[in-house]
Amino acid sequence: MTSPAPLPTTRSCPLDPPPAFARIRAEAPVSRLLFPDGRTGWLVSDYAHLKKMLADPRFSSRPDRAANPFRALSRKVAQRPVRPGVFSAMDAPDHMRYRRLLTGRFTVRQVRRLAPVVEEIVTGRLDDMERRGGPLDLVRAFSLPVASMVICRFLGVPVDDHAQVQQRSQIIFNLALPGELKAATGDAMHRFMLRVVAHERSDPGAGLLGELARLSGADLLSDEELAGMGGLLLLAGHEPTAQMISLGVLALLRNPGQLELVRREPGLAGHAVDELLRFLSVVQFGAIRVAGTDVELGGRGIGAGDTVIGHMASANRDAMRFRDPDSLDVTRAHTPHLAFGHGAHQCLGQHLARLQLVVALRGLLARFPRLRLAVPAEQLRYRTEMVDYGVHELPVSW
Repeated sequence: MTSPAPLPTTRSCPLDPPPAFARIRAEAPVSRLLFPDGRTGWLVSDYAHLKKMLADPRFSSRPDRAANPFRALSRKVAQRPVRPGVFSAMDAPDHMRYRRLLTGRFTVRQVRRLAPVVEEIVTGRLDDMERRGGPLDLVRAFSLPVASMVICRFLGVPVDDHAQVQQRSQIIFNLALPGELKAATGDAMHRFMLRVVAHERSDPGAGLLGELARLSGADLLSDEELAGMGGLLLLAGHEPTAQMISLGVLALLRNPGQLELVRREPGLAGHAVDELLRFLSVVQFGAIRVAGTDVELGGRGIGAGDTVIGHMASANRDAMRFRDPDSLDVTRAHTPHLAFGHGAHQCLGQHLARLQLVVALRGLLARFPRLRLAVPAEQLRYRTEMVDYGVHELPVSW
């Protein structure tokens, strides 16, 4: 493990991380990594060191300083500046300045107030599925619409535009597409958000963007900043959630004993969701950080400027932290997983994501108790080229 090696990507089972991670965690949980552009950096693959790294402010979250673990990018694309308001790609104090404006709106208590909206949207999609009858693609008919419509309602983006948002996000999050195309699509998305912001400035609605527009009347946030924040929340707020719904359903269908437990005991849905988040961890290339100074981690000297990949899917299968980590167990009483990250950059929308997953899973299994795959599992196409892992389609019947 002393020589740099590429990030493992080959899976033997589509619901498990690449098996190479088990060996890497055992031999060198902080190990040398070779990037596609020829640079070398580091891979953090175990739970303890990843949690420590994510809480350490010496590791920067700025993507313009980092090597890309998936492929080499053109210099023009790699050095595009971070848009104002896109706080996930910023460090303190800028990161916290934006995040403080939002934290109170994403608490458990605040998110619970959105439960009737989530129930309404989930019920509407289930009604539509029942009218149409199976087989149908659960991704297009249920998972993506639920996640995109919920975040649109939460932000105050017109729900009629949710399909357009989905289409653009499919390009932006596709790592195999040309960087120039992804950048142009991101620009189009930003122009769309600027139009939404302009509307909210003139006639603020009840959503988060309208609330922020009213607050920022005294130059608290510029239009560019508000559009950047809104675009980040819109994209990051639906893609991973949609894939977790689809992949979570697939994991349960492939583990019928666990599926039956959740179906018989709806109160288990919360445990099931956190266990599915641990078991699947859809952010497949992990958290990308750059050492801002020389840092020691796990006995390894990480140099200033080195890119470090913290692999959440691997850490969430760490036997030093989880009993029988490669088994799906919806009865686990406590799963302190890292699927939402950790530290200052921990996912702001995690409570909203959990709410959607619980309501979607509970509603789907109650409405369609005979839900099943409509094609052999071997025919499913997996999103190996996307930021968020999952399935392109999930044909189901009932």
